[in-house]
Amino acid sequence: MVLPVVGSTNAEAAARAPGPAWVLGLEQTAGRGRRARAWASPRGNFHASLVMQPAGPVAEVALRSFVASLALRDALVAVTGLPQAFTLKWPNDVLCNGGKIAGILLESTSAGAGVAHLVVGIGVNLIAAPDANMIEAGAVPPVTLLVETGLGVTPEVFLDAIAPAFAAREAQLVGQGFASIRADWLAHAANLGQPIRARTGTATHHGTYETVDQDGALILTTAEGRLAIPAADVFF
Repeated sequence: MVLPVVGSTNAEAAARAPGPAWVLGLEQTAGRGRRARAWASPRGNFHASLVMQPAGPVAEVALRSFVASLALRDALVAVTGLPQAFTLKWPNDVLCNGGKIAGILLESTSAGAGVAHLVVGIGVNLIAAPDANMIEAGAVPPVTLLVETGLGVTPEVFLDAIAPAFAAREAQLVGQGFASIRADWLAHAANLGQPIRARTGTATHHGTYETVDQDGALILTTAEGRLAIPAADVFF
């Protein structure tokens, strides 16, 4: 479904639960990112959400963030032909030439040990990006596909790329398990093996980005030892 204007594609997609269904908003007036941060959504950028009903416990369902980021990278490579340009930043950002070009927001409604439905929201800076002065100090600077690659891609064309890419990665997860997704994700991970800092709700940890474990947690080697961090903001 393509809507000329929408408040939040995640909200619109949730209204169509259990899906599966994609909702693309050509303009989004109330977009949001992680931790309820506002997400700039001008016309010409990509703002879309997929609603689906995956089986399994909540922790397994949450691994779709890795499915989504891999699929998003696949789609960006498909429309540009530039595989070397795109890397993945834990937990679920996609970078282009080292700058943030896309973000992903997962939202779900619980049902027992699992979820009633899952919404995967995806935003891509196709032609416009937030002012770098407006982002947090130390955060990865935002970039656009147009400036970084010289290619103008419409939201509709990008939807035609991301929908089959996500379906293929979802089939990989269901058929081969998270180990296969994890291996592919790590093959494109940005700053792996480099010093980073990870800020949780209660502390900031400095260390070497070692890997992502079988549960999707960031593994950081610090002066105090090896830490598994399930959720954090990462700074390079």
